[in-house]
Parts: sequence; structure tokens; C-alpha cells
Amino acid sequence: MPVLGIDTHKHVHAAVVLDDLGRRLDGATFGTDDSDHPRLLRWAIGHGDIVQAGVEGTGSYGYRLARYLVDAGVQVVEVNRPDRARRRREGKTDLIDAEAAARAVLACDATSVPKDRSGPTGELRALLVARRSAVKARTQATNQLKSILVHVDDDLRNRLAHTRTLRLVEKTARIHATDGTKLALRTLARRWLALKTEIDDLERAIAQLVKEHVPELLSRPGIGAVTAAQLLVTAGDNPERFHSEGAFAALCGATPVQASSGQTSRHRLNRGGDRQANNALWIIAHVRLVHDERTRTYAAKRTALGDNRKEILRRLKRYIAREVYNIIRDARQAATTPLLT
Repeated sequence: MPVLGIDTHKHVHAAVVLDDLGRRLDGATFGTDDSDHPRLLRWAIGHGDIVQAGVEGTGSYGYRLARYLVDAGVQVVEVNRPDRARRRREGKTDLIDAEAAARAVLACDATSVPKDRSGPTGELRALLVARRSAVKARTQATNQLKSILVHVDDDLRNRLAHTRTLRLVEKTARIHATDGTKLALRTLARRWLALKTEIDDLERAIAQLVKEHVPELLSRPGIGAVTAAQLLVTAGDNPERFHSEGAFAALCGATPVQASSGQTSRHRLNRGGDRQANNALWIIAHVRLVHDERTRTYAAKRTALGDNRKEILRRLKRYIAREVYNIIRDARQAATTPLLT
């Protein structure tokens, strides 16, 4: 049966069809609007029954196309971009990349099922993106405000000085702007307060969504609404695509990686995977080390055995990834299992 390969972009998708022996049958480009997707599929089916398709960029420009193909009964496989060595040998065009995607499917080099975010994780992803940018802007406003305060006169600096950033900002937002410096300070302070309101609103919406869909996550020690939301987004609305909890941990960068050579046998930290999910696991592990008695007891035991803090955190992240995956999987199964009447 023919295999479809697609290289996705913002304004155009390139598609190539190969037969089951890897011979190229045809290639073409299509638009990226939803109305263009049926035309692409009809063109591909014109070369035979399409059962599998390798799509590059299923998490970005190819997301909507991938969902359309899945709904049409095509098995979609997520394909990474071709390696640089192959590109140096064969050149680079969109059709060449599309052909490489199809060949990756034929060779079984690509087997990953694309993430589905058509449910609550799509909303959570959008909320996290908005929150992340607001937090970054608030941090920038804080740094700018404090840098300007260094150069004002002692009287104004002493009036505004406070160890807590919130109190400093509230004082600065009320000053009378008699010159350009004070106007800049007041503007930055008011911007900071507006961004804080945005962040609070977004976090309330995130917490509400998490409570509605996977409330058990929030009952576990160290897991807050934002970290829970990030792990839900990483898992997607189809966590069943992971063949085991170890696969989810690997995606979160929480599994050890072989680093052996010769007579040396050792492992190192996994620096790949979803770094935002890895950061969420680190935050949960750190909070548990500080506030959870059971985790502190475990850390003391591992320290006595010779582990340092980095190694203890790696072990904790691996355990938390297993715990979170089982909760998400069970919640998904409960949501999709029909109630008996």
C-alpha cells in the first residue's frame, strides 16, 4: 500500500506518495487551510488506499492536518526532521523532506503517535502560554524598576524601599510623577500590577480546568495547578499513546541514559525530552524535599548511602513521573469508559 509523507509549514504543505517498495509515485504542494486538507487526501488516495502517513511538525503547523487525517481513518505517525548529514548529501527542499518522512514510516524508524490536544489539554496549553509570557514580562518590569531605583536620590529610594517586591510596587504605583524618572517608575509599577492581575486570572482558570478533569493530581503533595497543567499538556488528551509509564518519563527527560564506554559502565541524566515537563517534575520534587516528611526521610536514607542532591532529585523525578502518569491514565480511562446502567 502507498505511504504518504508530509512536510508542514505555515503557508504550504508538501506531500509525497511512495509505494510499498519505496518508489516515489508523486509529489505536490497544498495550502494549509482546513478546506485544503480534503484536497490533499483525495490527491493521495488517487495513488492507492492510504493507510499510513508520516507528518513532520504534528505539534505545530501540522497539527490540524494530522487531526484531519486521523479523523479520516489514516494512521498518522510523527516524524522528526531529517538529520543534517542526509540534508548535506541530498539537498533540501520541502518535497525532499516529505519523501524522507514517508521513508521513515516505511522503515519503521518513526513510530510515535502524535499528541492530541482537542480536549482540555488544548485549553491548558493556551493558558500556560499566556501565563508564561505574562510572568516573563512581570520579571522584566521588576528588574527595570529596581535598576532605575538605584539611581534616584536617597530620599525617594528610602521612601520606596521595601524587602517585598509587592509592597515596593504598590508604593511606587502611587508616587506623584513630577519628572521623567518618577513617571517611568510609576508606569513600570502599574504595569507590574496589571500583569499580576493577568497571572492571577490565568492561574485561577488553569486550576479550575485541572480540578474538572484530573482533580486527584492536586491532592498529591507538591503538585500545584501550574505544574499539574504542564504535565497534562505533555501527556496530551491521548495518554494511551505511551506504551508504558517509562515512555512518559522518557518524554519528560526523567529517565537515566546509558553513558558507558569500554570498561566503564554508568548512566547520566537525560537532557532531552520536554524541558518544561522536566522543570515541573523538578519543582514538585523540590517542594516535597522541603515540606513532605516522607520525602525528607527518603532523602536522608539516600544521602546516608552516598547520593548527592542531584542524584536524589533524579530519583524523585522518576518516581513522580510514574505517579503522575498512572493518575492521568486512570482519569482518562474513567472519562472514556461508559457508565453501566
